[in-house]
Amino acid sequence: MFAIDPLYLAFALPGLVLGLWAQWRVRSTFNRYAQVGTQRGLSGAEVALAILRTEGITGVRVEPTEGWLSDHYSPSERALRLSPDVFHGRSIAAAGVAAHEVGHAIQHARAYPALGMRSLLVPVVQIASPLAMPILLAGFFLSSYAQSSLGSVVVLAGLGLFAMVVLFQLVTLPVEFDASRRALAAIQAGGLLRGPENDGAREVLSAAAWTYVAAAVSSLLTLLYFLIRSGLLGGQRRE
Repeated sequence: MFAIDPLYLAFALPGLVLGLWAQWRVRSTFNRYAQVGTQRGLSGAEVALAILRTEGITGVRVEPTEGWLSDHYSPSERALRLSPDVFHGRSIAAAGVAAHEVGHAIQHARAYPALGMRSLLVPVVQIASPLAMPILLAGFFLSSYAQSSLGSVVVLAGLGLFAMVVLFQLVTLPVEFDASRRALAAIQAGGLLRGPENDGAREVLSAAAWTYVAAAVSSLLTLLYFLIRSGLLGGQRRE
């Protein structure tokens, strides 16, 4: 079983540790700056609307949504949805997160290529993500226990699906980093935060970025493990 394979543990543990650290960092950083109000006292929703006006972007709805840090921008609906702490919050954390999501709206308006690529991959990943691992495990079972040549074909299919998930996460990295860059530039240009408040927003966005890095690293290491175990990488199949 893969759960007790030392090679699997060697590949999985770094990603797991990095993911846990990233989750801890984003939670602790957001909570810290959620307690620090801004001099201008704007809510996250007001920050978002101010940046949209400054950038000349119209037709984007700013709406509340449920959940903790469930903030996102939907290009297909042209809707920017902010979690309660961000939509209503008047803190450095709320301003930073709201501005980041507006960064995606700016990307959409300016036809940022990586965002377009990620949007194209979304329906593919919605299918590939839940199917990749079961298909991979079924393929290895057929190859190892049923002694079926069909197993190799099934493994390749699973690897292909999982590779699409990894590709999506790798494409997500420049999208998220660019959105944060645009957010910080818009905040400073509009004077929405002042002095050290900008550093706080930068720290919040930096912490959030690590969650995407951790997800990409974890998935990439898992893909490498399965490539090695299948014999496609390293030249020798591991049973």
